Amino acid sequence: MTDTASIPFRKMNGLGNDFVVLDARQRPFVLGAEEARRIGDRKSGVGCDQVIVIEPSDKADVFMRIFNADGSEVSACGNATRCIALLASEEIGRPDVSVETSAGLLKAKVESAGSITIDMGRPRFAWNEIPLAEPFEDTTGIELQIGPIDAPTLHTPSVVNVGNPHAIFWVDDVNAHDLGRAGPLLENHPIFPERANISLAQVTSPNSLKLRTWERGAGLTRACGTAACAAAIAAARKGLTERQVAVELPGGTLFIEWTENDHILMRGPAELEFEGTLEPDTLSRAPV
Repeated sequence: MTDTASIPFRKMNGLGNDFVVLDARQRPFVLGAEEARRIGDRKSGVGCDQVIVIEPSDKADVFMRIFNADGSEVSACGNATRCIALLASEEIGRPDVSVETSAGLLKAKVESAGSITIDMGRPRFAWNEIPLAEPFEDTTGIELQIGPIDAPTLHTPSVVNVGNPHAIFWVDDVNAHDLGRAGPLLENHPIFPERANISLAQVTSPNSLKLRTWERGAGLTRACGTAACAAAIAAARKGLTERQVAVELPGGTLFIEWTENDHILMRGPAELEFEGTLEPDTLSRAPV
């Protein structure tokens, strides 16, 4: 029998980084790249940076699957994790929840919708863990630049993996560069075999950064949680900041701590914007 029921969704965001959240626990479905692109399209679909699918988990309270607006599937999204943690906490009725992703198990503490802390795990710095296409002994600054050889506009990024690959370029003013133009070129540079999130970071004090990010598969974003984590870790590694920083993004501020046991704690808000339904033929039902 054909399932003709509409498919409910929630539209959520973390500091403006927005998501369409679908729940596949009770009514399983298959989401493909083309379907994710249709949902994420801001002109003809609901519109979002990422489509999030909640699935059952044997290891955590929920499993979170993440699709970028271009249809590619990724392993980590810090802002989405806060959103899913908020939903799970409200559903279960306790502040401490766990979210499984393809990058690993993440623990969360939900104090309120405005204060959700995610333990993002440990960063990875080795060139083959990021990954890079060739060996670099020091990933606090690799040989990569754009612009004239003798006067590059962006150069020597720090690279780190915090569930996904990031490259952070250190600049005096994050607004002085055309990230919309440089972002896609750098995201798809051959040095990044799995592509990369590209950020411009400006140190404003020993405990604060400004950040703009071109998100892999999504483009310019108002906020990227994993990029905030990556920039904070990279800044501390280079001795530019302390291990606790406020990261100012276009959509708001995240608070990042790199703990002594090498874990990354990210604190910030999550918001439910509205709820709606998709047409029943938008997704393919999983076989029973």
